[in-house]
Amino acid sequence: MPPEPSRQVRMKKILVLRGGALGDFIVTLPALTLLRERWPGAKIELIGNATAARLARNRGWLDAVHSQHEARWSGLFADGPIARDLADWLGEFDLVLNYWPDADRTLQRRFPLRAGQIYITAEAMPRQSPAAAHYCEPLRALGLVAPIHFTRIQPLPISERESSRSTPSSAIVIHPGSGSPKKNWPEKNWLELVPRLPVPVILIAGEAEAPRWATYSRPGVTVLGPTPLEELVHHFAACRLFVGHDSGLSHLAAACGAPCVLLFGPTDPAMWAPPAPAVTVLRRGGDLASIAIDQVGAAMASALAARK
Repeated sequence: MPPEPSRQVRMKKILVLRGGALGDFIVTLPALTLLRERWPGAKIELIGNATAARLARNRGWLDAVHSQHEARWSGLFADGPIARDLADWLGEFDLVLNYWPDADRTLQRRFPLRAGQIYITAEAMPRQSPAAAHYCEPLRALGLVAPIHFTRIQPLPISERESSRSTPSSAIVIHPGSGSPKKNWPEKNWLELVPRLPVPVILIAGEAEAPRWATYSRPGVTVLGPTPLEELVHHFAACRLFVGHDSGLSHLAAACGAPCVLLFGPTDPAMWAPPAPAVTVLRRGGDLASIAIDQVGAAMASALAARK
């Protein structure tokens, strides 16, 4: 029997199960904010990427965050009954919204844990584009429809000391990495492109790329290694252009309102490009090497001109 329309459902506690990396979390934000807007007084908790989810907790969209790596969740997939303390805790929630993989329906057979508890599940991998639309779709069962599939992330107030390290509004921010080498434009192309750019330029090197880029600092070019997400929010919100790939940082930059030029290869931009204003996608088939340096430069020039 389907849940009642949202106007008839009272929610005091909501639990969302969502795994994955930063980008996976960002494309789930529209669903989380939809829940918060409908039930502003509910306590909404999430089990997932704790680092990424703090962005939502810091802005009131979540009340509590639990790491997806805690050992206690394995009991949900083990044979036999759930441990009493875990079952009691899970039973407190009026709604459990699941985006974890559940191919054999193990979780689906666990819930509901009590009368009146609503359990809604969706495929972990999106089947509808953009990806954020896929994660909003299950909420239709509660009468919730997202008007847009994009959530804006505003910077939090910062101290005077932090302000002195903030990004100048004229900066171009580059992220030459992603979660997979297959999604990256050749590094030699970045090395040729960056010196052509008007300074200041901030180059964000993730954990995998940091050792290679650490010695690249030049006058007007700053290389940042792994950086706290809230600090990146300030960089992205202030910069005049972000350039990157299909990555979690690209989703974050777009959510912060940065104009973006994003280079795509094997992944589908209809699914994975942020559905945000001022996002330009460059794709020339599945091989990013086929995107010429001049094409990237021209797209950047157009994006910068559009801001004037």
